[in-house]
Amino acid sequence: MCDLLDAEKKPGRMKKLRRTLSESFGRIALKKDDNGFDEICVTKMSTRNCQGTDSVIKPLDTIPEDKKVRVQRTQSTFDPFEKPNNQVKRVHSENNACINFKTSSTGKESPKIRRHSSPSSPTSPKFGKADSYEKLEKLGEGSYATVYKGKSKVNGKLVALKVIRLQEEEGTPFTAIREASLLKGLKHVNIVLLHDIIHTKETLTLVFEFVHTDLCQYMDKHPGGLHPDNVKLFLFQLLRGLSYIHQRYILHRDLKPQNLLISDTGELKLADFGLARAKSVPSHTYSNEVVTLWYRPPDVLLGSTEYSTCLDMWGVGCIFVEMIQGVAAFPGMKDIQDQLERIFLVLGTPNEDTWPGVHSLPHFKPDRFAQYSSKNLRQAWNKLSYINHAEDLASKLLQCFPKNRLPAQAALSHEYFSDLPPRLWELTDMSSIFSVPNVRLQPEAGESMKVFGKNNIYGKGLIKH
Repeated sequence: MCDLLDAEKKPGRMKKLRRTLSESFGRIALKKDDNGFDEICVTKMSTRNCQGTDSVIKPLDTIPEDKKVRVQRTQSTFDPFEKPNNQVKRVHSENNACINFKTSSTGKESPKIRRHSSPSSPTSPKFGKADSYEKLEKLGEGSYATVYKGKSKVNGKLVALKVIRLQEEEGTPFTAIREASLLKGLKHVNIVLLHDIIHTKETLTLVFEFVHTDLCQYMDKHPGGLHPDNVKLFLFQLLRGLSYIHQRYILHRDLKPQNLLISDTGELKLADFGLARAKSVPSHTYSNEVVTLWYRPPDVLLGSTEYSTCLDMWGVGCIFVEMIQGVAAFPGMKDIQDQLERIFLVLGTPNEDTWPGVHSLPHFKPDRFAQYSSKNLRQAWNKLSYINHAEDLASKLLQCFPKNRLPAQAALSHEYFSDLPPRLWELTDMSSIFSVPNVRLQPEAGESMKVFGKNNIYGKGLIKH
């Protein structure tokens, strides 16, 4: 009789046990994030109250974001600035990930949950591994890094591999650490995307999205100045990217055409953040050995080490003029003195009235410079007069006194851009301007749309309002 009673009670106890366990533990699901990395999401499970042993598991994409706890597994990637997380403790190994979860209320640890890899995973390509990328050709070489065109064996996409050589006695170059740490947190369509980081004993490799050319090469291919509508679209994208980083208290500090990438769809992307600096750091003095000479502002040339976003805006003005005119705005050929002379010849030699505090700058010696009066910019660059409001915008960017330079966000609202579709100002950070109907690059002088075939980057031009 007792055995019969126990048999009748057992199913009820099993149901209660299953319900308790499923309520105590979350559901663990593995998926891929936007960059293809493994991502583990933990969510609460609900159980059926009807018969059977199944539990109701919601599809991952229907779970509200506020119910997810996200843990990204990067395996052997290099992450010098990772912040500790007191809620999740992560332990990595070659082929599996052990994750200990802590509850904030009781402080007790739940049992370890180990995810074993499939038998094929040790040989299959993975993110974070050097052998996951194939080098196709060398694109360029610098003092501490070489850039290759490559291909990902994980997803087959083209990438740019920036291979940084590590010296055992010197360690990882600080510019590489700075670039990697800054780019990890920047997600904008007009900023080059960092896909992956690979750290070995000999090299540190930054894996970027592959972008076909840069503004310097584009202008070399189309001498004499670019199509005015294309200048406007390139400048708008440059200002979008700069406004994004400036709002996050980051200065690029090395704006020049070589560091502005142009994709095959016409998207402009800020690149090479090796000299970039977060301006919220405790020290407010920076090196004045930044920015290529032609795009370096006069305050930095004169030895100023205290500057802000206005540093980048001078570079924007120089690039703007160069795109329109077809030649560099201030192509100094000798040294800093020559570079300053070229600037003062157009904008006028500064004094305390036009530039308060200029006499206190380390390298400003009034007797070293000829006294020039300021000119209208069209006198120096005649093509500015052919485009509505171009001269006014250029003059507000190319101000010797740093505090007078127009900020990026304000520049986006300048009348120069008034004929662009209003929807461009409503785009999200990751939305391209070319997602707006009829916004396309125009064929440059001497080119036709037929030349470019299926992949041509030119369309019907701008909508005029």
